Amino acid sequence: MSAVKHDVFQAIADPTRREVLRLLANEELPISKISDHFPISRTAVAKHLHILSEAQLVTGKRVGREKIYTLHPEPLTEVQQWLSYYE
Repeated sequence: MSAVKHDVFQAIADPTRREVLRLLANEELPISKISDHFPISRTAVAKHLHILSEAQLVTGKRVGREKIYTLHPEPLTEVQQWLSYYE
């Protein structure tokens, strides 16, 4: 059974995920620091990070006991190109 890939448009449709991307635009962060910014559970934040990861907007790497997340904005170029068509 293959994993469902999320496209960039689906990934950024959620305001929480857009805020996660904004946070990661400034620095790499562990899930604990990302979770501090939201009134939702760490598990819910992890699900959002999973969707962003499937859309290749973020990657997570293990550092000791934590997983550090990094933004990869390149897939957002697709959104920018789509929007520019309507400008």
